[in-house]
Amino acid sequence: MTPNSAKPRHVAFVIYPDIVLLDLVGPLQVFSHALDPETGAPGYTCHVVSASGTMTQTNTVLPIPSQRIESVADLNIHTVVIVGGDGANRAMLDDGLIAQIRMLTRHAHRVASVCSGALVMAATGLLDGRRAVTHWDDCETLAKCFPKVRVEMDPIYIKDGHVWTSAGITAGIDMALAIVAEDLGRAAAFGMARSMVTQMVRSGGQSQFSPVLSRQWSDSAGQFEALHAWISDNLTSAMPVETLAAQIGMSPRNFARVYKASMGVTPAKAVEAIRTENAQTLLETTDLSIKAISARCGFNDEDRMRRAFLRQVNVSPSEYRNNFQAPYASEGLRTN
Repeated sequence: MTPNSAKPRHVAFVIYPDIVLLDLVGPLQVFSHALDPETGAPGYTCHVVSASGTMTQTNTVLPIPSQRIESVADLNIHTVVIVGGDGANRAMLDDGLIAQIRMLTRHAHRVASVCSGALVMAATGLLDGRRAVTHWDDCETLAKCFPKVRVEMDPIYIKDGHVWTSAGITAGIDMALAIVAEDLGRAAAFGMARSMVTQMVRSGGQSQFSPVLSRQWSDSAGQFEALHAWISDNLTSAMPVETLAAQIGMSPRNFARVYKASMGVTPAKAVEAIRTENAQTLLETTDLSIKAISARCGFNDEDRMRRAFLRQVNVSPSEYRNNFQAPYASEGLRTN
């Protein structure tokens, strides 16, 4: 289906007992409120379906009402989204549910899963021979139970043909926004991201382990938290190991050893990563030239920033901007 098609796009969210509530409501919010930029009309009609068609308990105190899967079978379903949750390990063994999902997805334009919903999708055979991702905690189970699936642990979502899979929880929102961009155009997706006060649309190739989260995980005791904040606040300063060590009152030699042991990277690599992250934000949200951004973030020249981007995010700064700059970036964030 081409962007801005006038045909209705029915989206069926498949649920089962003990789903993760956010796995459902995050993408559901995106599809429910995405607007066709040409007509201003809703881009999708959403349905929440289950095998029983009754109230379905989530992993919270809130149950979710649903229709029977068969009740939407004649609606020419455009996109099927299989929701994840603790109940996925039981759902993937439910032959009746799997048969109904096969029926529902047989003629669908697209099939997607959120988080551990990939386990349920894999049970239908849809992932055989395909690249797929799920929550990092379920990747081993997916690979062990379904050896024909080419499991990848790192990406936040993967598109392989008409089949999409996403990593844990909020990655389902990223995937939904990417689908909206494919169906309705990037402006519609960015509009939804802005409305939801979420990040700009992230590439599926980005890691489900964000650099900031990875640093926080590695530094769970917070030993280097103040140092990382200082680096972000002083990007244009020279940052030899002696300067960094002085910030936390350690000798340069001991600091370099302890930092590498705790964080898994050298201090120099950490500085480069933080500078790159700040440059990414400026590329996404401003019209600053790449030369100006390289200076603001302490790279000092465009070539040095380009090499850092290729190491850190596998694309050049210009490619990154082309992919992720919001169409409204200049509305209030433009800097001369």
